[in-house]
Amino acid sequence: MRKSWLLCVLLGTLAWGQAAPSAPPPLQPGQAPMANPQPPVDTSASVPADAAVLTINGVCPAQPKAATTKGATAKPATASTKAAETKTSSGDCKTVITKAQFEKLVAALAPNPTAQQKKQLAGVLPRVIAMSTEAKKEGLDKTAQFDETVKFVKMQVLTNQLQRKIQEEAADIKPSEVEDYYKAHPEVFEQYNVDRIFVPRTKQAEPDAKEDEDNKDDKLTDEQKKAKEAAEKVKADEAEQAMTKLANDLRARAVAGEDLAKLQKEAFDAAGMKIESPTVNLPNVRRTGLPPAHAAIFDLKPGAVSEVISDSGGHYIYKMNSKTEMTLDQAKNEIHGKMQNDRMREKMDKVNNSFKVDTNEAYFGPGGVGPQPPPHMPRPRPGMPPAGPAGQPQAQPPASQPPPQTN
Repeated sequence: MRKSWLLCVLLGTLAWGQAAPSAPPPLQPGQAPMANPQPPVDTSASVPADAAVLTINGVCPAQPKAATTKGATAKPATASTKAAETKTSSGDCKTVITKAQFEKLVAALAPNPTAQQKKQLAGVLPRVIAMSTEAKKEGLDKTAQFDETVKFVKMQVLTNQLQRKIQEEAADIKPSEVEDYYKAHPEVFEQYNVDRIFVPRTKQAEPDAKEDEDNKDDKLTDEQKKAKEAAEKVKADEAEQAMTKLANDLRARAVAGEDLAKLQKEAFDAAGMKIESPTVNLPNVRRTGLPPAHAAIFDLKPGAVSEVISDSGGHYIYKMNSKTEMTLDQAKNEIHGKMQNDRMREKMDKVNNSFKVDTNEAYFGPGGVGPQPPPHMPRPRPGMPPAGPAGQPQAQPPASQPPPQTN
């Protein structure tokens, strides 16, 4: 198979492996849900390597250029060659792709393709071959636009191959290296069973009352608005102070041995929260599973209750239940993944820092063509525990959660 249509596949179908499956249509009233169909049995291994897996009728295969000796002149067309050309250009010709040819292409596009991805590529490949063949007949592969596009696509392909090579090399980690990392970072693999009370910083305003107040504000003078804002600030400060006092009271009751789930419910009721209070127990929290300001709780002895920890989100009270340590067998996959990510980041940083770009602002405008800004991170909802390092609410960290990777 020729490489010209392979480049077209790379350009037009690189995203085929990342497309999300479409959601099933919603059920109509009275319609019973469909049973999950069993996946078909994969019989591809039984197909011989030289067997045809795709046959494209009506598209002639690329003909190799005839070799001519230096100084030789082309022979004039004869009746027999004209007949051959007529037969070749007829609708009877076909392009056959064997299993070996198809899998060679798939391996070049994706390292670990699934059966569904193979089907997706098989669905688009015949059209790409047919259209690229027609484009050649139109002479589009002889244009300057084609040459420039091929240059850029080649750079894209080489970039992807370099990234794949770096990933494969970074994944080559010996078991002894994993064990050495485990021994050198014992604190990373400690797991703690703790209980936590979360007390919102302030009370939640009633939506209807706030809407009525907003409607009245339209009729107030500027002086009246300023006076009202000052009064509301005093009221908000008093509400915060009340919640701070409540947090200290709940902490004292926790030290005295009261049930923390009961205290958590009291905290949410006092704050006027209309949602269910969060789970108190965090069964397998890691040091990376809580904000850095809360790290002191990991030094508590079993049965001890922490001081009140306050931040912009609210107030927190922890009780230490127990501490365990992950075994090397439990941690090895996590360690392998982290070491691989670190090595990949190091090698990619080395490449990305090996060059510097100067841009013409007269052409591109002020600021040049700098990198895109990072995506906007949504703020946590008022009255909820803050997100931890991984950007997830810390109401219930998952067991054996790996440390978050920084970019």
